[in-house]
Amino acid sequence: MLHSMTGYGRAETNFNDKTLLIEVKSLNGKQFDLRLNIPSLLKPYEVEIRNKLNETLFRGSVECSISVKSNGVSKPVSINTALAKSYYQPIVELANELGIEKENLLSTLLKMPDVVSSTNEVISEEEWNAISNLLQSAINQLIQHRKDEGKSIEKDLLERVAAIEEQQANIAVHEPNRRIKIKDGLVKLLEQHVGVDKYDTSRLEQELIYYIEKIDISEEKVRLTNHCGYFKEVLKEADASKGKKLSFILQEMGREINTTGSKANDIEIQKAVILMKDELEKAKEQILNVL
Repeated sequence: MLHSMTGYGRAETNFNDKTLLIEVKSLNGKQFDLRLNIPSLLKPYEVEIRNKLNETLFRGSVECSISVKSNGVSKPVSINTALAKSYYQPIVELANELGIEKENLLSTLLKMPDVVSSTNEVISEEEWNAISNLLQSAINQLIQHRKDEGKSIEKDLLERVAAIEEQQANIAVHEPNRRIKIKDGLVKLLEQHVGVDKYDTSRLEQELIYYIEKIDISEEKVRLTNHCGYFKEVLKEADASKGKKLSFILQEMGREINTTGSKANDIEIQKAVILMKDELEKAKEQILNVL
């Protein structure tokens, strides 16, 4: 089964006097790239949170936000005056530029991030366990989202490969006529420029065999068939992260299709090659979003 790199998960609960909210979303990316937004009281657990996300999501551009809010319990607070001062000047400049009154400037400053914080607030082990379980719940939702989208991607990829195999069968139909056309074309040229019955037919046969061997596409057909079969086998593998492997197989398929096109020397085979390339490019676009 395929997993998409795109997904979203959200989990929320009330625990003791706190409301816990976790959101995780991911988009496609070549590596695992995490943007983590957590409150200061969770900083001691940042490495553990990052490792948990990395080990379960593998790849993609991931954004995780964790919110911990106290519910109506009075606690001593501290004001970060240095931070408030750093906010003050740009806010005043913006107010002057927009012509906005500055009477409520203090209340605005106090609402800025991390200006006011609870003193000596720490997360207990019990609360951390609740947050960790909630994070896993959000991750599970995201993974399920990835699976659901992966099903539609897998269906599309199988259709692309089937279309390539169909065109390969079409090439096999036209290939025998290609040799006849090549021979007839050479004979016609010799008759026009040398004259009828004035050329060595035995030498013509030797040159024709050499030329046909050079443009023979039997090996390309076998390798492309094998690549298509291997691609479908990999799709069935249980491993969740296989986008890179599938991408490499598509590259090999493209190499065989390009070689077939360069050796084609037949308009019908060239048409089939163009259709195969079109399907291959569409498959490559889908693979970019596969985990």
